[in-house]
Amino acid sequence: MSGIPVGSAALADVQGSLDERNVKIDKVGVKNIRYPIVVRDRAKKNQHTVGMVNMYVDLPHQFKGTHMSRFIEVLNEHNGLISVERVPEILESIRSRLDAQTAHFSVTFPYFIEKEAPVTGAPGVMSLECGFDASAGAVNDFVLSVTVKVATLCPCSKEISTRGAHNQRGHVQIKVRFEGELWIEELVEVAEASGSCALYPLLKREDEKHVTEKAFDNPRFVEDVVREAALRLRKDPRIKWFQVQVENFESIHDHNAYAFLEEWRVPPELADG
Repeated sequence: MSGIPVGSAALADVQGSLDERNVKIDKVGVKNIRYPIVVRDRAKKNQHTVGMVNMYVDLPHQFKGTHMSRFIEVLNEHNGLISVERVPEILESIRSRLDAQTAHFSVTFPYFIEKEAPVTGAPGVMSLECGFDASAGAVNDFVLSVTVKVATLCPCSKEISTRGAHNQRGHVQIKVRFEGELWIEELVEVAEASGSCALYPLLKREDEKHVTEKAFDNPRFVEDVVREAALRLRKDPRIKWFQVQVENFESIHDHNAYAFLEEWRVPPELADG
């Protein structure tokens, strides 16, 4: 019996034992680990935040299980700080330590940006939900995601009403595969330009007047928002794939409005050719 010697005894390595069911597992690992990470910040170079980390490997059919503690050991070997630039190194460490063909690493985190009110310039800080999913081995992949809150005003309500129009907050989530350097803030700008108006952390009366009138002059359905975002993303040669989904938290309906689209600049079957 194989195992780890402890004094004169040995602890059995159950995970490393054989499994005769002949079933390969695509992903096995650990989820929801809170961990400090460093993200590149366009304005301040680096931003320290806290990520929710998931790590997985594939498991060949002949092995009963994987060694979960080794995932945590890999994290700890990176001095308590994880950055996007170190993800390839982390993935290779996971593959090596767990003798896996493919490793997966994903993290979601709050990202903070400073914004000034559009008229008065009153400063404030807003948080965004961001993340990335990366894989290395049989599949090599990296996807960056950003969720941005915007305001939308209903074109139909504006057209049929004699006074005003209903508006609401919407969430625009953009995911991209890209080449070269791409800032989170650039995707934020795409999302905000696609809605009726951007949101701000602090507004004075002059600012409220401005954003209310801007939204009224720029009505958008969820369909309009995803199309506007797609047109902007198509123009960026660094982006080879994108996915956009928009959800409006309707102010006069007992449901949310939703739209989704996905595009490849180059179809995946031709990308390696």
